[in-house]
Amino acid sequence: MQRLCISQIISKIENEECFHAVAEDYSFTLKIDSYVHYVCGAVHDGHQFRKELWDNCLHTEYERWYEEDPETKNMVASHPIVIAGMDSRFEYDLNRAPDTAIYIDAWGKQLWKNPLPEAQKEKSLQKHANFYKVVHALINKIETKFGVCVVYDMHSYNWKRWDREVPTWNLGTSNIDNNRFGNDVETWRQSLSELELPNGIKSTSKVNDTFQGNGYFLKFITQNFQNTLVLATEIAKVYCDEYEYIMYPEVVAAVEEQLKTRLVTHANAFYQTHK
Repeated sequence: MQRLCISQIISKIENEECFHAVAEDYSFTLKIDSYVHYVCGAVHDGHQFRKELWDNCLHTEYERWYEEDPETKNMVASHPIVIAGMDSRFEYDLNRAPDTAIYIDAWGKQLWKNPLPEAQKEKSLQKHANFYKVVHALINKIETKFGVCVVYDMHSYNWKRWDREVPTWNLGTSNIDNNRFGNDVETWRQSLSELELPNGIKSTSKVNDTFQGNGYFLKFITQNFQNTLVLATEIAKVYCDEYEYIMYPEVVAAVEEQLKTRLVTHANAFYQTHK
């Protein structure tokens, strides 16, 4: 893996080079093993929280972890193109627009003891801006090369906070062209429902049951690119104990292993349909 500045990353994409990189400020990673018609993203995978913010933050590390999406990068790590955040959404949220990317409060609890200085906000928002410069260059390259692109936008959610039965997988589709891509949504939902998970975990899947796909990552790509489908794909945190702060690596491994084939099968069918 190389440490590269934003202009170097974009130059490599434009020149269709394969590479593994971490951004110069360590805010995100991008690997491209080959240029294919699909991309995997994990914008909430990050847990880093820069030290200058610690003393001013009212949330504990556990409270931050609870709202992040740990292991979502690892679930798609085997695929050729993977872009993932390294910083916590509590520093800046890559799945929100720039004007709301820095939290004032989070899930009903005030986040900062004192308002953030403008210089600290700007440092965070520059990371956010740089990430989206690279996203734009990446999707532009894939669309230009293949005519179409499908993005698997991986997230997780805290299922135990719901007071009703919720699905293992939720697809959010309120901001995509469902007339054009409805069949692709349904085949992805069906495929996810067929995963076999350890420990007796059922793999149920629904559309717009818990979340509707209102994230900025999806909206940014959809609004800028006419031939790219973003599938906001949320897994309930059945791969950990969200209250006890314990990971279940065998569940993560089972998801990752089965997505090696299921995701590729879906992406190839998407390409054959829409190219």
